[in-house]
Amino acid sequence: MQFDKNMIDELTLLAKFPRNSQMQGIKIHSDAENSIKDAAKRLYDKGITDSPDGGYLTDLGLDLINHVSVINSALR
Repeated sequence: MQFDKNMIDELTLLAKFPRNSQMQGIKIHSDAENSIKDAAKRLYDKGITDSPDGGYLTDLGLDLINHVSVINSALR
């Protein structure tokens, strides 16, 4: 198993979502790097977020953010 650049961009973006409230999301601004905007769109297309420019995590996204947190913590 390998993580490609797109996956790493998506994981990095997921890690930016607040973990202490489901009522908080993120907004990707139009002047953000293309890699970030593209990652946000892919997360939306996969049903992980509710908006192509960030938004809120879906149920799948909430599950994934917990896994991302564990991976991040384990690899530190």
